[in-house]
Amino acid sequence: MTETAVAGARTAARLDRLPPTRRHRRMTLIVGVGAFFDLYEIFLGGVLAAVLAEKWGLGHTAKSWVIAAGFLGMFAGANVLSVLADRLGRRRMFLVNLGAYSLFSLLSAFAPDLGTLLALRFLAGLGLGAELVLVDTYLAEFLPRAVRGRYVAYAYTVGFLGVPVAALLGARLVAGERVLGIDGWRWLLIAGALGAAFIQVMRRGLPESPRWLAVQGREAEAEAIVRQLEDEAAAESGGTLPSVPETESAPERRVPLGELLRGAYRRRTVMWWIFQVLQTVGYYGFGSLAPVVLTAKGHTVTDSLLYAALSYCGYPLGSALSVPLIDRIERRTLIIAAALGIAACGLAFGFAAAPWAIVTFGFLLTVCSNVFSNAFHIYQTEIFPTGVRAGAIGIAYSLSRLTSVVLPFVALGVLTALGPVGVFTGSAALMVLLCLDVALLGPRTTGRSLERI
Repeated sequence: MTETAVAGARTAARLDRLPPTRRHRRMTLIVGVGAFFDLYEIFLGGVLAAVLAEKWGLGHTAKSWVIAAGFLGMFAGANVLSVLADRLGRRRMFLVNLGAYSLFSLLSAFAPDLGTLLALRFLAGLGLGAELVLVDTYLAEFLPRAVRGRYVAYAYTVGFLGVPVAALLGARLVAGERVLGIDGWRWLLIAGALGAAFIQVMRRGLPESPRWLAVQGREAEAEAIVRQLEDEAAAESGGTLPSVPETESAPERRVPLGELLRGAYRRRTVMWWIFQVLQTVGYYGFGSLAPVVLTAKGHTVTDSLLYAALSYCGYPLGSALSVPLIDRIERRTLIIAAALGIAACGLAFGFAAAPWAIVTFGFLLTVCSNVFSNAFHIYQTEIFPTGVRAGAIGIAYSLSRLTSVVLPFVALGVLTALGPVGVFTGSAALMVLLCLDVALLGPRTTGRSLERI
């Protein structure tokens, strides 16, 4: 075993045995707030499609491109920025991705026509593409294993709190109005840009991942960060820390991306690629298409946006509900149970006609969605090694974004031909396939060291 490998294994063991501290909680908050902007974009695509269809007279294909443009950018960004995060560092790419998103989202707010808007939405998505990949990777590598799942769930709960707030304020009060002579939908883009810029400033104080530094052979930098965490933990606990188990963690090393399709990792990689394609339909499909589906049911744009916004209130509740579950129930089992809940509630939403039924089943669907989402976001960080974690997750995640590009064209075509019931019946069938994929090919991970999974 090389000296670097030994140092890396010891760094991981020292991080895993720490009690959670104020630094861990502050880090989780700062990273979690940034996750909001990826989730905000999902909401925003459906709102823009519904609002601009009236304002600009958009047809079926144009509405699909309004939703798809951002996802196409996220597909490219997830591939490029996540791989760069394995080479250049997690913290550096955190700053690059939000900076690019903020700039191009602000420019999108002043787009004079559809073509310009689509191009700028693509570039904003490009910047945002690796955001959730970096959230998952960064927190998983910093947090002690005993609280890894719970704290990542906290981070997403923080992020999701903003979604119903933005939806209710934006859709009901802003999207159809003019403020200071500017169309309301443009203010939604401005708000996202300014918020992302503020979070980028907050993130400048984040340290680099010690696990990543150790794998890169930068032991002195990793040691300084871990020592600071240990000193803070000892000061807060008022005593000495637990000893470091000498054999707790297997050594990590740099891993070429090609190794993901060979040996022990091939099964996991194939399983996760299939998962990411399928989960997009059940999870992102509802968030991005709900306003359009509701207008197809015969509701006005204003009412459709309100019903969707009320349904989105289930996102933070489902995320909060996952907190006590995620470290008690095997991650793989929780993913399957929540996916079945998404399928059942989606079918009920497709059949629902009365406003109370639409909101109720939409709300329950989003509750299940975020138990599902939090479980799979921490699960994906556990099944790949540190040397290639961001790249492996990012490439798989990009497949979900590519599916999101195609989804509006397919789903809106099905919506026209078969109605909302047809859309959600197809979604439910794909979620059942997802459950079989995870049950047959996914490893168990809960409560284990990242280096031992």
